[in-house]
Amino acid sequence: MKSPASAWSPFAYPVFRWLWIATVVSNIGTFMQSVGAAWLMTSLSKSPVLVALVQSASIFPMFLLALPAGALADIIDRRRLLLVTQAWMMVAAALLAALTFLGATTPWLLLSFTFLLGLGAAMNAPAWQAIVPELVPRAELTQAISLNSAGFNVSRAVGPAAGGVIVALAGAAATFALNAVSFLGVMIVLYWWPRPLTDTTLPAERMLAGMRSGLRYVRHSPGLQAVLWRSGIFTLFSCSLWALLPLVVRYELGGSSADYGILWGCFGAGAVAGAALMPLLQRRFPGEVLLAGMTLIAAAMIAVVALVPHMSALAVAMVLSGTAWLVMLSTFNVAIQVAVPAWVRARVLAVYMLVFAGTLSSGSAGWGAVATHQGLKAALLFSAGGLVLVGLLAILRYPVKIDAESDLTPSLHWPEPHLELEPRPEQGPVLVTVEYLIDPGQAKPFAQAMRALSHIRRRDGAIRWGLFQDTGSPGRFLETFIVETWMEHLRQHARITKADRALEGQAFSFHTAGGLPRVDHYLYAYGRRGRDRRKFMRSLK
Repeated sequence: MKSPASAWSPFAYPVFRWLWIATVVSNIGTFMQSVGAAWLMTSLSKSPVLVALVQSASIFPMFLLALPAGALADIIDRRRLLLVTQAWMMVAAALLAALTFLGATTPWLLLSFTFLLGLGAAMNAPAWQAIVPELVPRAELTQAISLNSAGFNVSRAVGPAAGGVIVALAGAAATFALNAVSFLGVMIVLYWWPRPLTDTTLPAERMLAGMRSGLRYVRHSPGLQAVLWRSGIFTLFSCSLWALLPLVVRYELGGSSADYGILWGCFGAGAVAGAALMPLLQRRFPGEVLLAGMTLIAAAMIAVVALVPHMSALAVAMVLSGTAWLVMLSTFNVAIQVAVPAWVRARVLAVYMLVFAGTLSSGSAGWGAVATHQGLKAALLFSAGGLVLVGLLAILRYPVKIDAESDLTPSLHWPEPHLELEPRPEQGPVLVTVEYLIDPGQAKPFAQAMRALSHIRRRDGAIRWGLFQDTGSPGRFLETFIVETWMEHLRQHARITKADRALEGQAFSFHTAGGLPRVDHYLYAYGRRGRDRRKFMRSLK
């Protein structure tokens, strides 16, 4: 992937630049709100459970809504969805601020509004990541994602510290009010952004169907699965640093909450440095070499935190950890963004977020349990060793490829079917057959080419695929695939990309009869009888 000369080049695009600035401000407000909510809960209740539930109320909506949010972001206009979610969070923060100023906030009201803010953030996240390729050219996507990650880490470094000062000076309600105001900048930039509308003659997908198609796309995309495995493995083992650092600072270092905040500031500084170094690192090292190096650095820094509990050593370790985390996660994010067409991008990113959030949450709890039974140092060293062993072995099993050259725009080259019987959109299932006449001596390479094509058919809508050879005429092959409805098959026509067309052309090149292979469409003969149709669909699945 060709990298631009500067890590800061995406700032040359006004919408990206202003949206980045507004987002950093908004994220600072979000982190201030988190500090204010946690501190307010300690004033409202002495229950450790209620205090812990503040964090849970903000994270749980991501597990609840990530997939529906991804489907919605692919179905409706993403800009409008983002405006709605930003407005939702602004109103929730403003109402919580008003109630707190009036002294009417109770523990359960605080949890409820924290949950409402979490709902808005969960609905916002997939659409937010999915718009990045619309803001900068494809060649500068890596830098844009790295800058977004760096901006988030800047907010994480500044927000909690600012929130603590504001709570001390003006109370928790002030952090809620400032958070509400912080959403305005993002909303103004989004409203100003002249995002072009996508032209389509097909009706929008329904929510449940859209979620299924997103999961199906991931299931039949080996390259995407490799990225999800690698990101999950990295997060699972390296999150021990996130989970156990407070204990290291308090009990091993004998430090204070200020020391803990300084160390997270070092992590954020390392992430910013990583964003600046990304173009240089990409030019000097192949992709997997860079990922392997960052894996080793992340593991080594976890070991340093375990073995050298001194403030200066921990500060260096956190800076290098921030760099490693940014490079790893930015690379994974870019690998997904460049591999997924626009129609399903938000849904795939939602799956990626679920993997990240799930491994971060479960891994943090798991390393906490290990530390409880084996000790803090042992847990950190186990995680560092596991990151080296499993993380490096995963390179062999799940290689990550960044294919920035593939053209993922719709090809629209499939001809309209010739119909004597006009199906209803919801009618189906639909059986599509493609007849190939090839040289029998080329049967094996043809079958291999068709295997690659099968992923495209299944990924774009087929629930069953097969390739059959005629026993009476060995050069005649029949490709078959089944789609749930006629409308879903029409969506296949719109989903196939120019890159897919090249793979399809490789398979079609074996066809010796001249022209294109013959394509026929068949409707399920009992499609009007709901019970028979449902029984048949269950048999296919």
